[in-house]
Amino acid sequence: MASAFWRGRRVVVTGGGGFLGRAVVEQLIGHGCPPPFVPRSRDYDLRTEPGIARLLDDARPEMIIHLAAVVGGIGANRANPGRFFYDNLMMGTQLMEHARQRGVGKFVGIGTVCAYPKYTPVPFQEDDLWNGYPEETNAPYGLAKKMLLVQGEAYRAEYGFNSIFLLPVNLYGPGDNFDPAASHVIPALIKKCVDAIEASERSITVWGTGKATREFLYVRDAAEGIVLAAERYDGAEPVNLGAGFEISISDLVALIVKHTGFSADVVWDASQPDGQQRRMLDPCRAARHSGCVAKTPFEEGVRSTIESYRRERASA
Repeated sequence: MASAFWRGRRVVVTGGGGFLGRAVVEQLIGHGCPPPFVPRSRDYDLRTEPGIARLLDDARPEMIIHLAAVVGGIGANRANPGRFFYDNLMMGTQLMEHARQRGVGKFVGIGTVCAYPKYTPVPFQEDDLWNGYPEETNAPYGLAKKMLLVQGEAYRAEYGFNSIFLLPVNLYGPGDNFDPAASHVIPALIKKCVDAIEASERSITVWGTGKATREFLYVRDAAEGIVLAAERYDGAEPVNLGAGFEISISDLVALIVKHTGFSADVVWDASQPDGQQRRMLDPCRAARHSGCVAKTPFEEGVRSTIESYRRERASA
């Protein structure tokens, strides 16, 4: 639904060409925003000050929604802890500083559920963010993103800079990253099952024990939550974006097996990590401050993701 708030507003969406970014751009336009400026990494290296300065010169934004991130699943996080920490920290820290200097009206920082401590009570509440160290396999990435919250609070206190910080849970949906070297659990499982069916393989192997639980938010619901917060929320407190449920990895595998039609064996590789044992966010603050509520039933979202992946494979 169009909103007068967005009429004529100049918005930059970093990472706007990515999985979540495309959905956010679509939501912004649907809410009445002119097409946002989407910087491409080949043109604007956001890890460097010259790249950021050129972006701000070219776009002259009134608002920045910072989605750009270097990220992957457990395997990618274990293989690239230094790069994931440095690249994400540099992008966020320098972009916010230059935005402050240029008088950008609002900065929307996107964090990650990986910022929460390893042993956070379920459901995760925003006040628990500093009660321990994150799960080790993704701590460098999670802590780099959490610095956006620290920086935003400091800049609000000293400079009156309007920066908000949102914490989305694991996302999924059509257009997700299905590259096995970097994908998260839902696209990775979908690809394993579909590929195994096409190759007539007798089994698939899944990391871990299946006992860990995760919460998943459909990408369009996440994008709507980001756009609503960008319009309606101006507070210093971090805000979760979640669906308010959790599912075990074993039950998730069973659901994807069912909807892909995979009928062979699932082999669990317990030598590989489960990651954090439980993850589920408390979404009440988002509902209270911006009216953000997840709408897509999980099984429906999984089916649409599988269908989308099969269409992409067929067209390729």
